[in-house]
Amino acid sequence: MKLKERAKQLKTDIPAVFIALKRRETPFAAKNYAALTIAYALSPIDLIPDFIPILGYLDDLLILPAMVWATVKLIPDDIFQQCRRESAEMWKNGKPKKWYFALPIVLIWLIVIWIILLRQLNLEFFCLS
Repeated sequence: MKLKERAKQLKTDIPAVFIALKRRETPFAAKNYAALTIAYALSPIDLIPDFIPILGYLDDLLILPAMVWATVKLIPDDIFQQCRRESAEMWKNGKPKKWYFALPIVLIWLIVIWIILLRQLNLEFFCLS
């Protein structure tokens, strides 16, 4: 499989892992690893920060695909194939039909901004004292 094909497959596999996470038939260990993979994929914080030249993109190129691959291996093939079909259907017109899948990302960023603002206010309060 070529790199471009793998990238396209990853585009449908990450949502398929999320769909598998919600399925009752998915084994407990696979659900745990799927939750970890989805959390890492949606996290604004990378294991290796992107601003580090070359190394910064290794997590996007190696770590995340490896986590998805390991998660897929833990999910029974028939269940994951159904999840892949649902995922591919979501991306039919180039955009996901279910926009609310973006809510966890928005929520994470809002929490990060809120924490930064609180810390900034606390620092200013202590500087005035």
